[in-house]
Amino acid sequence: MKALILVDLQNDFMPGGALPVTEGDQVVPLANKLQRRFDLVVATQDWHPANHGSFAASYAGKKPGDAIALNGLPQVLWPVHCVQNTQGAAFHGALETARIAQVFRKGTDAGVDSYSGFFDNGRRQATGLSDYLKARGVEEVYVCGLATDYCVRFTALDAESLGFRTRLVADACRGVELKPGDVARAIEEMRKAGVQVVQGCAAHGCP
Repeated sequence: MKALILVDLQNDFMPGGALPVTEGDQVVPLANKLQRRFDLVVATQDWHPANHGSFAASYAGKKPGDAIALNGLPQVLWPVHCVQNTQGAAFHGALETARIAQVFRKGTDAGVDSYSGFFDNGRRQATGLSDYLKARGVEEVYVCGLATDYCVRFTALDAESLGFRTRLVADACRGVELKPGDVARAIEEMRKAGVQVVQGCAAHGCP
């Protein structure tokens, strides 16, 4: 069985949001088209407490893009974003949600960030996504959403490491690109890990 994982299609990651991904809103109609081709669709949602340790505002003299250690893990600092129960954390208004069977929230612990839809960044806590998919007989997943070089990347890498045949729907993703080439490097890392990178999937139909 195949499943589609929609990663973090939330207002704060869209143009005009607190942590905007360039062209992030262009992913939404592609995600809507893709949903119709899968029997099972799940979504991830950044869901941070207001005092999350990944927020630059939590530290005097720090700014977004700075790097720190957070409870023993390397951490890029971000603007305050996707705070629980705010409009910024809500899914984009144009995203069709009726087919989403389950939403997996991440980043809920103030002491550790969570890029992947499967685990926090220290792999100390699981979100339940893997167990959910395996309980439904899912063997293959397609991953799309925001952002290619962070949450999509780690979700796809974890999916592959957990034994799912993993496809990155590259045209239905957009990246942050803190440093030029971050997206290309992320895609190459996924490819080397065994993730199949699919181009034009939303336009031409898949799986």
